[in-house]
Amino acid sequence: MSRRLQFALGASLLLIFALIGIYLLSMLTPYEETIAHGPTPEARANPYLAAEQFLRKQGLNVQRADGLAVLKDLPSAGQTLLLLGDRNRMTPKQAERLLAWAAKGGHLLFVAERLWDEQDGKSGDLLLDSLGIQQYESETLDKDASAAPDKHASAEQPTEPELDAPAADEGSAYPELTQLYLENEDAPAYFNFDTDFHLYDAENRAHAWANSDAATHLLQLYHGDGLISVVSDSWIWQNQGIGEYDNAWLLWYMTQDSNVTLLFRADRDDLLSQLLEHFPHALVALALLLVFGLWHLGMRQGPLLLPASRHRRQLQEHLRGSADFLLRHNGQHSLLQGLQQDIQRRARHRHPGFERLAVAEQWQILSRLTRQPTSVISQAMRPSPKQRLAAADFTRQVANLQTLRNAL
Repeated sequence: MSRRLQFALGASLLLIFALIGIYLLSMLTPYEETIAHGPTPEARANPYLAAEQFLRKQGLNVQRADGLAVLKDLPSAGQTLLLLGDRNRMTPKQAERLLAWAAKGGHLLFVAERLWDEQDGKSGDLLLDSLGIQQYESETLDKDASAAPDKHASAEQPTEPELDAPAADEGSAYPELTQLYLENEDAPAYFNFDTDFHLYDAENRAHAWANSDAATHLLQLYHGDGLISVVSDSWIWQNQGIGEYDNAWLLWYMTQDSNVTLLFRADRDDLLSQLLEHFPHALVALALLLVFGLWHLGMRQGPLLLPASRHRRQLQEHLRGSADFLLRHNGQHSLLQGLQQDIQRRARHRHPGFERLAVAEQWQILSRLTRQPTSVISQAMRPSPKQRLAAADFTRQVANLQTLRNAL
């Protein structure tokens, strides 16, 4: 094959492969795929991380605190404390310190945690009970409780940064959403608070509130020189809910022109809780080590005592063992009754018709046959008492009965 023919054949093959590649490339369709890896470890550890970053983007100074000890160095004026953590372990002294901090000019925002108990006359939430605020389940509200927000209709309109008193429209297009009307605004802001809970101002101290058609979810009241805001839940500001509706705007509106301290853990876990959370396997290993250690220390030391050989046992040992067994299982009454029946059986053999005689005559016959006084006979043959006899009395009784039986 000539060189020219080889060149032509190679060029043809190259052209064919090029055409096939162009065809295949024309058939491919580009697309984008987003792979969700879930929240970052920091977001999982901090449910209010998005809220914290949002406030920083609005130019606010935000700091995070791990406990109520921050109140020692936290000034009141120009400060907003977002108390969004669990307060189950809060003490009355800590609650007093929080309210005193707010009374000096601070803005305290916290979440109502417990429902009002009509029988106890309190909810157990120290902050709610101190402020006269009660929380109910919306489905249990009666007509008076559901109409409670209406009594604020003539409340004074606060100035910013406080809330303006809202008024939910009747027949609203979004009855499940909480509405907040601002002055000089035609449309309200919307928030998706949980409608299962309702806040009620029992002492009529609130000057502003926000409610849905079902319940009231936000109350705001003056406390000394400061301000206190109470919400029915804080889920709208967690990472998964702050981007919905106007939730982020409400957080900014309530914290504007102030420094913000975010406290989403009101109390620290104790050492045992932290160990159970972070080192469960180590605790299990330690528990097993303690169990095996106690088991080792409790083991018998030295060789076991071998049982005695059967060939060395005597009849006396068998009798003593049998007596001990009967005494443990049948009691003293059974042994004494057995001896008395044996004496009566021998007396019937020595004196026919003995069983038909009266008891006094039987004792006279036994006294004559055994040559024992009647007093000994009566003491030995009388029915044994139900209560357990002392060891000395029982031994004396058995000895008298055996003496009578041996004499017959």
